[in-house]
Amino acid sequence: MKTLIIFAHTFWENFKVNKALLESLKNSPNITIHNLTTTYPDGKINIESEIALLKEADNIVFQFPLFWFSVPSLLKEWQDRILTAILYGDSPKILEGKSFQIITTAGGSESTYDGHHGATLKDLMLPIYHSFEYLGAKSKEVFCIFSANADNLPLQDYQKQFC
Repeated sequence: MKTLIIFAHTFWENFKVNKALLESLKNSPNITIHNLTTTYPDGKINIESEIALLKEADNIVFQFPLFWFSVPSLLKEWQDRILTAILYGDSPKILEGKSFQIITTAGGSESTYDGHHGATLKDLMLPIYHSFEYLGAKSKEVFCIFSANADNLPLQDYQKQFC
């Protein structure tokens, strides 16, 4: 099973949490880490290249730090460009049967996302999951590292998401 991690981070150069997470997977067989932030510093996404990566993957993971209860802007641009190209393109069924998961990090505690502010973490991620399910992917539960700190990461729990 081939896993494609599609990663984005608005402040990639200055943050250590996601760098440490991705670094812990760098020698994992069958995992491709695709960093949108470094691949597209100009924000211009290559649709054909992205679709080719998706075709090769069995499992697709969006990984990102949670920003203002959502994804970094480059990942939203990826969704708009790539999912639209899939739906209206030559291969509208390329995500059928593939699994999709969100892995995110949050500076806030788990209680911040328990719904007392109006939405749970699951509620916040629902539009993304719905988009992939609409295109035929099967969803796996969101995995979040709350109160994320590079000095104390649950690396084993994170790595288990890819087994």
